[in-house]
Amino acid sequence: MIAGVPAPHAELSSVVTALDELIRRIAGIAEKAAASHEDDTSTELFAVERSLTGARRRLSRVVTPPVRRH
Repeated sequence: MIAGVPAPHAELSSVVTALDELIRRIAGIAEKAAASHEDDTSTELFAVERSLTGARRRLSRVVTPPVRRH
C-alpha cells in the first residue's frame, strides 16, 4: 500500500511480467549489437536493460512486500 491506497496487485503483477519480457528482448538485441561491434548501440541498450531491471525490482517490492517477522 502506498499512501493509504491499496495497490492493484493483479495489474501490477502483469506489468512485472511485461517488464521481464522487455528486459529479455532488450538484452537479446544488446547482445546482437555487441556481437556486431555496434558499441554505442550495445552500450545504450545494456544501460536500458539495467534501468528496466532496477524498475522491475522496485515494482516487485510493491507487488510482494517483504514478510515482517516479529
